[in-house]
Amino acid sequence: MSASLPNGALLAIAATYGPAIPVTAVSNAKPAVATADAHGLLVGDVVSLVSGWTGLNGRAVKVAASTEGTFSLGNIDTTDVIRYPAGGGIGSAKKVLAWQQIQQVMNPTTSGGEQQFVAFQFLEDDGQRQMPTVRSAQSFSMPIADDPNLPQWAAIEAADQSKALQVIRLTLRNGSEIFYNGYVSVSDTPTLNANEIMTRTLTIALDGRPVRYNPAP
Repeated sequence: MSASLPNGALLAIAATYGPAIPVTAVSNAKPAVATADAHGLLVGDVVSLVSGWTGLNGRAVKVAASTEGTFSLGNIDTTDVIRYPAGGGIGSAKKVLAWQQIQQVMNPTTSGGEQQFVAFQFLEDDGQRQMPTVRSAQSFSMPIADDPNLPQWAAIEAADQSKALQVIRLTLRNGSEIFYNGYVSVSDTPTLNANEIMTRTLTIALDGRPVRYNPAP
């Protein structure tokens, strides 16, 4: 058993991407293996995925292994052929080329992500039953101490303006990494509360589910 503090965690946003790499097949495996001619990806590269499989589409993953025509998607399990029908995973992968650290983050909060249920009742029942349906949409909101001289604002504001999915990396002190893919927005002006640090609020509305990678024991 163990417990950890978030102190010292580092947040970064993808600053630049490579061109979309066509993916012509994805295997039903653990980890899933993508087929892509001349992809040029190396172990440890991070890619943003577009896929015909809903469970894979919009996720950001690390390359776990690479050959001339294939690369594996670390920590991605597509062995369930009901959720991932064979032949349906084709799409593309876009490599993150550079990261921009986001500094001076103050007390991030999360919202959403809760499992939703549908309540129902059979005629012969004297009480309701329930079944899981979907998880609610999840977002991160984080005040950032206002310093217009930091280089991060150019990347954040460009992400806001693009209205496109952006990869976010959270690195914990123990070496764990969590990758998110979401839509970025940021408040235009800092808060102006007397005797309080001026902040701008960065919000990330997640699309695909996050993927976590833990360091080797």
